[in-house]
Amino acid sequence: MKQYNVTGMSCAACQARVEKAVSAVPGVDSCAVSLLTNSMGIEGNADSSEIIKAVEKAGYGASLKNDSTSEDASVTPNYDEELQDNETPVIRNRLIASLVLLIPLLYVSMGHMLWDWPLPGFLDGNHIAMGLYEMLLTTGVMVINQKFFISGFRGFIHRAPNMDSLVALGSAASYVYSVYALFAMTLAMVAGDMDKVMSYMMEFYFETAAMILTLITVGKLLESISKGRTTNALKDLMKLAAKTAVVIKDGIEVEIPIEQVKVGDRFVVRPGDNIPVDGIVVEGTSAVNEASLTGESIPVDKNIGDTVSAATNNESGYLVCEATRVGKDTTLSQIIQMVSDAAATKAPIAKIADTVSGIFVPAVIIIAAITFVVWILVGQTFGYALARAIAVLVISCPCALGLATPVAIMVGNGMGAKNGIMFKTAVSLEETGKVQIVALDKTGTITKGEPTVIGIFEAEGVEDIDLLRVAYAIETKSEHPLAKAIVEFGLSEGVDPADVTDFKALAGHGLSGVVDGEIAYGGNLELISSKVEVSQESKELANELAMKGETPLFFAKGNTFLGIISVADVIKDDSEEAIRHLKNMGIHVVMLTGDNEVTAEAIAKEAGVDEVIAGVKPDGKEEVIRKLQEHGKVAMVGDGINDAPALTRADIGIAIGAGTDVALDAADVVLVKSRLSDVSAAIRLSRATLKNIHENLFWAFFYNIIGIPLAAGAYIHAFGWTLNPIFGAAAMSLSSFCVVSNALRLNLFRMHDNSKDKAGKNSLGHEPLLVNNKEEQNNMEITVKGMMCAHCEAHVKEALEKVAGIDEATANHDENLVTLKTSADVAESDIKAAVEAAGYEYVGIK
Repeated sequence: MKQYNVTGMSCAACQARVEKAVSAVPGVDSCAVSLLTNSMGIEGNADSSEIIKAVEKAGYGASLKNDSTSEDASVTPNYDEELQDNETPVIRNRLIASLVLLIPLLYVSMGHMLWDWPLPGFLDGNHIAMGLYEMLLTTGVMVINQKFFISGFRGFIHRAPNMDSLVALGSAASYVYSVYALFAMTLAMVAGDMDKVMSYMMEFYFETAAMILTLITVGKLLESISKGRTTNALKDLMKLAAKTAVVIKDGIEVEIPIEQVKVGDRFVVRPGDNIPVDGIVVEGTSAVNEASLTGESIPVDKNIGDTVSAATNNESGYLVCEATRVGKDTTLSQIIQMVSDAAATKAPIAKIADTVSGIFVPAVIIIAAITFVVWILVGQTFGYALARAIAVLVISCPCALGLATPVAIMVGNGMGAKNGIMFKTAVSLEETGKVQIVALDKTGTITKGEPTVIGIFEAEGVEDIDLLRVAYAIETKSEHPLAKAIVEFGLSEGVDPADVTDFKALAGHGLSGVVDGEIAYGGNLELISSKVEVSQESKELANELAMKGETPLFFAKGNTFLGIISVADVIKDDSEEAIRHLKNMGIHVVMLTGDNEVTAEAIAKEAGVDEVIAGVKPDGKEEVIRKLQEHGKVAMVGDGINDAPALTRADIGIAIGAGTDVALDAADVVLVKSRLSDVSAAIRLSRATLKNIHENLFWAFFYNIIGIPLAAGAYIHAFGWTLNPIFGAAAMSLSSFCVVSNALRLNLFRMHDNSKDKAGKNSLGHEPLLVNNKEEQNNMEITVKGMMCAHCEAHVKEALEKVAGIDEATANHDENLVTLKTSADVAESDIKAAVEAAGYEYVGIK
């Protein structure tokens, strides 16, 4: 996406005009203009000069943003220009100058006329002088606020009137009529008709013209300040960007500008300093506070080989790191770019306001003209009819309509970014809260993704330390994932491993080696029971462990059975709570896994999901998502690596635990942390943002629906209500401020607070959705020996699913059973060859 700065826009009508003009340029696939950030995001291959030319032809200005001109990812973005607020000081100065002239104008026009305040000698009793005095001061206010007239009448010239057109028209009408009344009064004075002189003096609307412009400027100032606050989260991220880095060159520490740091440079980070670029620790240890990127306040220990990210703070130790990502590639830059891109896109709900904005200003002008004519026809004076028409013009506010959606999107996006939740587009922020089904990949999402020792069950007469010492010794020599779990457990327990000689890996069965002069074995029940006697109690225990989703590993030494160590991929600490929160929100939770049904059901029961789909191949997850979509909106949560097809297929793809890789293409939402609870937080934030948008749109529409008839005088006969144009201008200036202020309330939203969670009216409940939705397939069961854990099951499954005609293979190592789902005839010889090629023993078809 290319981003452009757009100048000259004042309301939603301007935004719609720019979008329409740019969308007509050949090569533009999509165009989203943001009134909030005065920016424009373009997708397509259109030439930049053609786009800028189209914007200028529409009556506005455009230029490429600085970082959109460079394709070199190593170029460090310059955020200084974006951090600088150039608009607010200009509006503030204009307001101060306007007030300097408005106050003496009001003293004479209202203070003297209403409350008989004393006048200076040159005005006292001189009606013509008073009129000229008011005209000159009003002219000064109009010159100071000439922006409204230039922009407004340019809109008329381009046949695209905007908010400035309404202000300019109302103010100019007041001024012109007042000038007419002044000259008419002068003629009456010359004629000596004092009654007409006093009558014309009461027709002066100079203060109305000046007050309209000043009050609108007050509104613009409040709006500008509030709009600035909506981007505070993004600005806070930009402020974290380092200006310099201390690198090591020829053994000497040198401080250089951040732009000069290259991939491969070694840089130094002292305690208390921010890390300048992404890198990997090559020397030293420390605790690094990553709250700036993840929202997690607890420091993370960093050792040699660990990654560090730009903008995080080194709290304790001295670190030497090697730069791996610089410039636009750093985590910080990617997060800023993602939030910025999201702000440059448009939420579907904004189309309502866009449609209305396109016809709003012309409609208001027509209503004002009708109002004027109607009041003249019913016998009111020209001045009265004009006042009603002017009130209609100045109370109408297309600006509030244009800001209703983008301000909420910006604040919501900023809140997410501060908490490690990245919405890539405004669409994803809006749609995430509407999901009815959340599909969770098991490994790495619900579980930790790595085997862990769950329990040690020593045989009768055996000490647990003896069991662990032998297991630790022989597993140290193995590369199997289950061996790693036992080795890490042994290290954590401080076990002193015995020496192992004559080590052998028995494919599909286990391990053997000589420990303390005796042969020792580790592996599945089949292997150990063939070497030593295993009690019936231990066999039953193994079955119980398997039913819970754990893998029992048996160990023996010499002629003695030592016991069982159970290993499993355990669920994360927060998974059960996070899934409960999702269910409390009325969301149907589904777990997808390639495990056999026994293991899958055990984990699903522990985690508390509504439905489990077991035996799913990586490329089969997309098909499951498609079937779930027949029941409602689906969000797929995965690690973003082998889940890309499913993440893309889902209505909302959520990549969890992305860490520093926040630019995952397949996902719509990226969660920097590996916390499943952030999924429910993202949904809460989306729902809160959508609710805020609805409130803003309601206020914007309600304000105009009530305000325009009031200004036109529609309630005079029923209630006696009328509206002075000055109060109409005040209302207009405050309407946008109210919309922006309401959006800022999102900064107070606590996205991890589940106390207000409730199911929506579109909740699908918690009964299984796909229980009767399985395709008709032929089932075949075969016996395979040598499998001893879930990883062995995965090897057999992978080997068999490569055989033509086999759609799915589900292995169960406890029963030495593999269930095949076939859609064509498969030769038994092909099945046998695949099993044996994987290193296991094929017994036959059951």
